[in-house]
Amino acid sequence: MGKIKGLAYLLGDDINTDDIIPSHVLTARDPNEMVKYVLEFRDPDFVKKKQKDTIIVAGENFGTGSSREEAVHVFKMMNISAIIAKSFARIYFRNMINLGILPILLNWEKNIFNNGDLLEIYPKEGKIVNITKKLEYTFEKIPPFLMKFMEAGGILNYLKNKQ
Repeated sequence: MGKIKGLAYLLGDDINTDDIIPSHVLTARDPNEMVKYVLEFRDPDFVKKKQKDTIIVAGENFGTGSSREEAVHVFKMMNISAIIAKSFARIYFRNMINLGILPILLNWEKNIFNNGDLLEIYPKEGKIVNITKKLEYTFEKIPPFLMKFMEAGGILNYLKNKQ
């Protein structure tokens, strides 16, 4: 997995799976339809404002709530390839790896990131560079056996390619 580059999009603490993809949308079962409602209760304009390359930066307890994969899958469909958070719900963290989105644990302080900051993430080195602010941070790297899933774009792709 090479460098990930994108603009920071800040979210707060306790973003749950209902915040990410509201339960009333799940009956649609069409991922293209679901994407239209991502974060509608936290930021109704998120889908319109999201840049091509976005890196979500969140606070504590990101992805709490139900274990539905749709709450990760919609971000993958939106080409969000990394989420930085102070902490993740355990199942959400693993679902991110299973679907090929890089989860980064970073206990960041206020004003380290602002909306729109240009970020570069180097997963193999465990490094984030905030190009806008000319700052660099390290994070605990994903273990190599899990990084294989990430490099393949998720566990299903990894298993398909292994044959």
